[in-house]
Amino acid sequence: MTRERACLWLATGLGISYIAPTGRGRKWTGAGFLGTVEGLLLWPLLPSAPGPYAAVVAAAVAAACWICASTERTLKTHDDSRIVLDEIVGFWVAAAWLPRTWTAAGLAFVLFRFFDSVKLPPYKWLERLPGGTGIVMDDVGAGIVANLLARLILV
Repeated sequence: MTRERACLWLATGLGISYIAPTGRGRKWTGAGFLGTVEGLLLWPLLPSAPGPYAAVVAAAVAAACWICASTERTLKTHDDSRIVLDEIVGFWVAAAWLPRTWTAAGLAFVLFRFFDSVKLPPYKWLERLPGGTGIVMDDVGAGIVANLLARLILV
């Protein structure tokens, strides 16, 4: 498998985004929702201890920026809707250090999907960053906002 194909496979959530309907000019295809579901399903596999969790998520974010940049070049379009790796790592940020319960996971999921969809400033401006960094960092920003709000709600 070539590097480009491997990056495409990872960026599309192992192909999960191809389940979503596509079409020219469609901003919302459902692929982001599917990517977030994938992030939710993978979340229990991440370390539960704070330090290792932070290390894994930081490495995943850095790798996602690189993988999404490569995939952007392959697909020849910025932030193609088939790229869902940003939603996967964004959800992991939204769920960071929350209790490992279905309530907390569900809350993080709903809040992340909301904030990822509405793209509020200042994290909306992160999508202007070039390449894979712009693809990933607005989702990381949405994850941070979702995480902070989830903490307030769960107190």
